[in-house]
Amino acid sequence: MSATQSPRKLDDLIDSRLMARLDAIDVVSRKIFSGKLQGERRSKRRGQSIEFADFRPYVHGDDLRFVDWNIFGRLDRLFLKMFLEEEDLSLILAVDTSASMRTGSPDTFDYARRVAMALAYVGLVNQHRVSLVGFSADGIERASNLRGRRKAADVASWLLKREPRGASGFEPAMRLVGTTRIGRGVMVVLSDFLFSEGFEKGLNMVAGRGYDVYALQLLAPQVVDPTREGAVTGDLLLVDSETGAETEVTVTPELLRVYRERLDRLCGGLRAFCTRRDIVHMVVETSTPVETLMLEYLRRRGLLR
Repeated sequence: MSATQSPRKLDDLIDSRLMARLDAIDVVSRKIFSGKLQGERRSKRRGQSIEFADFRPYVHGDDLRFVDWNIFGRLDRLFLKMFLEEEDLSLILAVDTSASMRTGSPDTFDYARRVAMALAYVGLVNQHRVSLVGFSADGIERASNLRGRRKAADVASWLLKREPRGASGFEPAMRLVGTTRIGRGVMVVLSDFLFSEGFEKGLNMVAGRGYDVYALQLLAPQVVDPTREGAVTGDLLLVDSETGAETEVTVTPELLRVYRERLDRLCGGLRAFCTRRDIVHMVVETSTPVETLMLEYLRRRGLLR
């Protein structure tokens, strides 16, 4: 579908070709969790070993990848290697639904929904607990503890019902997530992070609380560079999408220089803050194909494997 056309159904958020490619990857947590012994489950996608624990006799249906063939060579009997395994991973996707997200081409909010759908799909097919949080000043909307491929339609339905409105409700949303978390896992915030109240208090609510936090700062190409699609000059009336406040400006090369400096300062400040709080920060232009983001960029940053 066109990059400028808003998604209306599951296939608009994620197509079958991308689904097939995402079937082969998983979400990764940088933290080591205590959990069950590998071999007690039969799932081919779970149980990446982190610490050897014990052996047990092989039983029909066990994964042959974990058979100790050295023991078989000596004793002519099959034994399964047991490893300490991560507990069930929780994947939380926090989607900014404030009015500033309805910006640019490709539209920032529609891009956020496509990325959220792709990430949720990876979590679902790997049997992780997937939860979604939408936040704006108008309220916090949630869909919690979804698991399994069949829940992809529920995720899509939830995302398609969201519509950006109002100002940011980032801090209250992060407070809610930080105080009601169950277990540990990965949290991905999808936002432009253009909050009038700042991002520090909100991120502090979830940093260091058992999550691997990823801050994906989604910016439309026109936000990154207002002149990318041609010269921007003359007198303009700017309207704040969240407050409705109006400002008259005269666009000059000097004004554009100051704008770029302030945007760089904002992104740099967010990056520095995230580094101090052990949060992974990425600036992602909405012109980046979702497939490229998922299969290349997020793999290099350690979120997916």
